[in-house]
Amino acid sequence: MNEKYIAAKERIAAKRAGQPRPTERSGERLPPGQREVDNFPVLDMGIHPEVACEKWGLKIHGLVENPVTLDWEQFMALEPFQDTSDFHCVTTWSQFDMNWEGVSMLTLIDLVQPKPEASHVFYKSFDGYSTNTTLDAVLDDDTLVAHTWNGARITVDHGGPARVIIPKLYAWKGAKWVNEIIFLERDILGFWEVRGYSNTADPWLEDRYS
Repeated sequence: MNEKYIAAKERIAAKRAGQPRPTERSGERLPPGQREVDNFPVLDMGIHPEVACEKWGLKIHGLVENPVTLDWEQFMALEPFQDTSDFHCVTTWSQFDMNWEGVSMLTLIDLVQPKPEASHVFYKSFDGYSTNTTLDAVLDDDTLVAHTWNGARITVDHGGPARVIIPKLYAWKGAKWVNEIIFLERDILGFWEVRGYSNTADPWLEDRYS
């Protein structure tokens, strides 16, 4: 991983932690502090794991009744899902009307059947990245594990072959190159969360840093 980049991001988070933020969610489509773009910038830690579809796998486990490990063929055989949503990066850019295709998180949840005590979700990626959300955050009709963006397979630099999309949170909560989803009874902080980034990541509250 690019240690200088990570250290710089940590310094930014520390410097901006505790700054005043909106106390009510904005009703505007563009969240406060964001600017609209149309070129889908690439931001990551400098590692682009090239995982061939035939070697790809998604393990879904933890506090579930039916843990599974899906290969690419099994994943693609699940009910297809398509959704158009906006994409908000913590680095202050947003892109509207992103068309995603993949498998709904609700379909994956139905498949594994989380136990009643499950309240949080932890995500791991092929590059060593991790992030976390509440279970409630993905019980929405626009969350998915996506393999296609705007009609083309997601490229490696954007997290292909498959990445998590959670439109109502800042985009770092949507793990690129996802290979593991774990249901938990408690919160475990992910890669950026332990380095000063917000645990809740609400764009309309400018909830960028802890």
